[in-house]
Amino acid sequence: MEKKKVVVAMSGGVDSSLTAALLKEQGFEVIGITMRLSEESRDFSCNDRGCCSLASVEDARRVAEIIGIPHYTVNFKEAFQRDVIDYFLMEYARGRTPNPCIACNRYMKFGLLMDKTLELGADYLATGHYARITREDTGRYLLRKGIDVQKDQSYALYHLTQRTLGRFLLPLGDMKKTHTRELAERFNLPVAHKPDSQEICFVPNDDYKAYLRENMPQCLVPGDIVDRQGHVLGHHEGVPLYTIGQRKGLGIAAAEPLYVVALDMKKNQVVVGRSGEVYAGGLVAGDLNWIAFDALEKPMRLSAKIRYGKNEAMAEVSMRRDGRLLVKFDEPQRAVTPGQSVVFYDEDIVAGGGIIEEVCQHV
Repeated sequence: MEKKKVVVAMSGGVDSSLTAALLKEQGFEVIGITMRLSEESRDFSCNDRGCCSLASVEDARRVAEIIGIPHYTVNFKEAFQRDVIDYFLMEYARGRTPNPCIACNRYMKFGLLMDKTLELGADYLATGHYARITREDTGRYLLRKGIDVQKDQSYALYHLTQRTLGRFLLPLGDMKKTHTRELAERFNLPVAHKPDSQEICFVPNDDYKAYLRENMPQCLVPGDIVDRQGHVLGHHEGVPLYTIGQRKGLGIAAAEPLYVVALDMKKNQVVVGRSGEVYAGGLVAGDLNWIAFDALEKPMRLSAKIRYGKNEAMAEVSMRRDGRLLVKFDEPQRAVTPGQSVVFYDEDIVAGGGIIEEVCQHV
């Protein structure tokens, strides 16, 4: 019987490297592909923390040679600039806080790399994400949390669809990270103990403020820091330089700690308040993608995660007449941030997700 062919997205890290090695051992015909995404990621990420650095490309090539598979690089720089970097800058210019890694997954991995996979005649695309895919008797594919609770990455994969889920492999979803590194040692992979990537690959030193100053200075207009009543308490150098929930760096002398509770681009104001004012009872989300079902037909109770690494919170979700989603939390949540993704779970199943567009103090 002819071997199934799989493309592995190889970033040069231990997870994607082990993914390629495991699939080769399981009898797949494996092709390793590394995406070239931006010149910035090649220029400054000379440490091993960036996922797209020149060093990481070399690591991926070396691993492919060791396990005996072909390795290629594909140039997605133009699309990455448009769909990830420009999106990142424009969201900050709107006073929102984007998640570029989710945009990269959506447009680069699930989009362009999946298209390249099919062009090569491969049956599957595989990544080293810690999440699982199962198929119901009805034929519907479900995305589930990874077994390793601390490493679960299902939050970043909510843009997967029935089409892409059927072509996707996630071999590490049933593993703990400690086991991953042990297996990488067994395969003699030189990246077995390489640190995990933690930085935005195109932002030097993970300093997004300096990146905004250099690449989008026109969105940084000095203005006032005010309280909810509009009283001027201080001044800022540009609304996009602040984030919801921020306490440090406000330059305000006050009797009690103050936090950023809202960013108002129209008035060019950073709004601050007491600790309790950072909490919100709900949110409105748009740009929705459902996985567990085709559409939300009636209100449901689901758990919601409002940012990567944040604990889930129970909520009632329902569709509004304008096609957006209203989320009412059982308990107010801290620092609900427009531009971030909210992802919904039914136990370990990813129901779907969307982008936070509005914060509702009371619902």
